[in-house]
Amino acid sequence: MHDASTRRLPPPDRFPGLRRRGFLAATGAASLGALGLTGCGGSGDGGEGKGDGSPKRGGRLRAAFAGGGAGETLDPHLANLFADAARAKALFDKLADHGADLSARPRLAEKWESNRTLDRWRVTLREATFHDGRPVTAKDVLHSYRRIADPERAFRAKASLEPIDLDASRATGERAVEFVLKRPTAEFPNVMAAFGAYIVPENATGFDRRPIGSGPFRFVSFAPGRSAVFRRYDDHWDGAPYLDEVEFIVANEESARVNALLGGQVEYAHELDPTTARAHEGKGQMEIVRLRNSAMQAFCMKTDRPPFDDERVRQAFFLIADRQELVDGALSGAGEVGNDLFGKGYEYYADGLPQREQDLDRARALLEQAGAGDLRVILDTSAVAAGFTEAAGIFRDQARKAGVTVEVRMGSKDSYWSDVLDGGTLCCYRSGAMPIEAHISQRLLTDSTTNATQWRHDDFDALYRQAQSTRDRTERAAVYRRMQRRLHAEGGFLVWGFADWIIGTTNRVRGVEPDAPANTLDWARFDKVWLA
Repeated sequence: MHDASTRRLPPPDRFPGLRRRGFLAATGAASLGALGLTGCGGSGDGGEGKGDGSPKRGGRLRAAFAGGGAGETLDPHLANLFADAARAKALFDKLADHGADLSARPRLAEKWESNRTLDRWRVTLREATFHDGRPVTAKDVLHSYRRIADPERAFRAKASLEPIDLDASRATGERAVEFVLKRPTAEFPNVMAAFGAYIVPENATGFDRRPIGSGPFRFVSFAPGRSAVFRRYDDHWDGAPYLDEVEFIVANEESARVNALLGGQVEYAHELDPTTARAHEGKGQMEIVRLRNSAMQAFCMKTDRPPFDDERVRQAFFLIADRQELVDGALSGAGEVGNDLFGKGYEYYADGLPQREQDLDRARALLEQAGAGDLRVILDTSAVAAGFTEAAGIFRDQARKAGVTVEVRMGSKDSYWSDVLDGGTLCCYRSGAMPIEAHISQRLLTDSTTNATQWRHDDFDALYRQAQSTRDRTERAAVYRRMQRRLHAEGGFLVWGFADWIIGTTNRVRGVEPDAPANTLDWARFDKVWLA
């Protein structure tokens, strides 16, 4: 068991730096200041925060994120961008969420337990209420999951909920759910914590007009592509937020987010470049928070086609990479080296394997053995993600020292991920935080829908099923280590680094958790942040 309104825009010259850079759209009639953007200090209640660094109540925090334009929505099941996820986290709750090590932590689920065969899980909900005062019930949970699983809708969490037989699952009490699974699933808590698996009221409608959730903030206003304002929900089960309000402001360009932060127009700026962080860190103008291990950086080799269908070629490429040079050059040093495995620092990570180092002599020998002494390959890349084009150029130069000719091919930002999923032979690749089990199930099984390395091995699939059928965590971890040893030796992911995600704040902001990878529980936890 695990215990687990619409208001007028301000005058355009009020924030000239934002207008110059296209920070806000000039159409529509949405709010940018329910309480006035100039007075963000708020009216602290005097009961906390006496200058000793303890939390202080009151104020509005303005947070700048890259957004999705006029098509944005507050429907939490459609969340895709970081801005979507941060807004959804403020308004809604999930049954569980991921801690810094990507293990599942209880949220709306107070506890969970499985039967002996791991194909039925009983979940008990904590006492929590929606923003309209109604209790969160088992019926709301089942409605939410069935909505996500609707075959006519493209909801992000649909694949994650696939193990659940929702027709057979049922409410066994107002706050008790029995989930019936299609197969043994030892990591079922990861399903409850899946990205986008939010709980909404059974009769929920009109998410963009007045969404009702059970999260720490309740809805005030929303202007797609511009801003959203949420107010503290005093009756939240995890305690009322310190802030009176949080405002999410859309600023697609990193320069606009930085200028807004430096100009005092926002207090929090998400997703800054490493060069920006290096230029401002320790200078007193802004505080830099580095979210470690937030994104895996890799080259993806297609294991089902020449030349990478020969494991000796894959092993040679592992040895060609100078990982520190890639981290320093492609990530501007904002990260740490990888060891050809996903999930460094996460639950079940095989950290006992020796760190792979560059060995050009051994790489050349392996290529000769494989009959690929004069190998030429195309490396697909794109400006779709930070560091991709830089990493491609650095690796091209590293490969040349081993006698390999790498031709870098630039792809479209709009179609890159679909182009490289099944096409090409070698590409730049990135992944955000997720449990190691989820990475395996979504990307490394024969029937995985995003199997970019085309890794398909029946015996590997069998090991995954064995792990999911193993109740004892220590024994299960041993199976995952066995799978990772094989991937380290002959897999298709050349994982060269793990990038920091960089947040900038003013020096008034307190409570931002530095050890939370993006998309985990403590990332964008505005209910735990306060203004000094």
